[in-house]
Amino acid sequence: MKEIRTRIAPSPTGMMHLGTARTAIYCWAYARHFVGGKFLLRIEDTDQERSTQEAVDVIINGMKWLELDYDEGPVYQMDRLGRYKEVVDMMLEKGLAYKCYATKEELEALREEQMAKKIKPRYDGRWRPENCVGKPIPEGVTPVIRFRNPDTGTVSWDDMVYGHIAFENTELDDLVIMRGDGIPTYNFAVVVDDIDMKVSHVVRGADHINNTPRQINLYKALGAEVPEFAHLPLINGPDNRKLSKRNGDASVMDYEKKGYLPEALVNYLARLGWGHGNDEKFTKAQLAEWFDLRHCSKSPACLDPKKLNHLNHLYIAEADNDRLARLVRPRIEARGGVIDGHADLARVMEITKQRPETLEALADNCMIFYRPLQRDEALVREVLANDQSLAAVKLFLERARAVEDWTAENIYGVLKSIMDEMGIKMPVVAVPIRVLVFGEKVSPMFDKTLELFGKDTVIANIESGLKLI
Repeated sequence: MKEIRTRIAPSPTGMMHLGTARTAIYCWAYARHFVGGKFLLRIEDTDQERSTQEAVDVIINGMKWLELDYDEGPVYQMDRLGRYKEVVDMMLEKGLAYKCYATKEELEALREEQMAKKIKPRYDGRWRPENCVGKPIPEGVTPVIRFRNPDTGTVSWDDMVYGHIAFENTELDDLVIMRGDGIPTYNFAVVVDDIDMKVSHVVRGADHINNTPRQINLYKALGAEVPEFAHLPLINGPDNRKLSKRNGDASVMDYEKKGYLPEALVNYLARLGWGHGNDEKFTKAQLAEWFDLRHCSKSPACLDPKKLNHLNHLYIAEADNDRLARLVRPRIEARGGVIDGHADLARVMEITKQRPETLEALADNCMIFYRPLQRDEALVREVLANDQSLAAVKLFLERARAVEDWTAENIYGVLKSIMDEMGIKMPVVAVPIRVLVFGEKVSPMFDKTLELFGKDTVIANIESGLKLI
């Protein structure tokens, strides 16, 4: 069996969006499915007007954040201009390509004429060698190089997702493969790159299907083995329309800023167009073990933020506390929280991570531990207006002072004894204590939260709060 080599080849003309990330995930998973499989990264940066270093950095950082480790690369197309020229020169010499001196104005006039006659716009081959015998070369015109596409026959392939696809060569014209400035066009550069990088499987969006017959003809002209192709349906927004900035097409790194874990996003995107039975949640190792391009859906998938949030919630709830602490610390500090000298953040993670859907929400839940006490006097009076509540709080304060080993277990013992003696339920005593100690009616696990606040702080906050009534 030949070596499996997949690649992701984004263009650094914008941010790394969800569609590119999903393609990268599928390429990674397919390569990792096979022993010795290789996953490669190429940066297609030939659009010099739109390509930016910032976008390159986002791609590299996005791959790193998603933990999609690549075996080779990144390869930059602009570093390979000499190689493209070498191939073009060979094609010119063999008659596989030719110089075209048609001006932009000529081609526009040809297009308008064809459209007026309801003919599919296409280059008419006017600078093919046999059509320009004795024709003078116009002065001041820098030629482009065109590939001489076959005139007849059918070009086809068995797509790993869509099945058999065929195009008539009469539908294709002579493709420009190199511009006058020596920069290769997409369809040409990608073929040369994939040949040189020994790519065995080309996985990309279905919007590239129309490019594939042109590329297959180039492979054949260059005497190279044609790779397998797998075209993926696009991802639609929640409204079932093409993804856009309005309906959820954010940059991958925006999801990091919003507080998603990379493993949750990888898991979610993998399920957008592929599945393994009823398994909704799985590890990357399982993804690599189970993944098969032939099991990808032919229909577009719709982005569902609620499903992503639920999945992220599950990953946060089971995440390592020390890791969560590292991820949440800067978010707490960005909110003005002071961590050092207060409750151990990893222990706070243990009691706060079960419900939040994002790290941002988790950081919000942690703020009661790391901000100055914010207490509403009216709320204090409200929760202590009940005589039973006031009596229960005073009794808790008295007994808390006597607790030597300030643990959640002992704190709960004090609360339980008060509830049993007074015949009251937990909220009667817990809600006012929360308001006095934290400034909130609700909190994470009550006894464990009190333990993390520390005995001295709990007693001091209750004492100062009772003075407000």
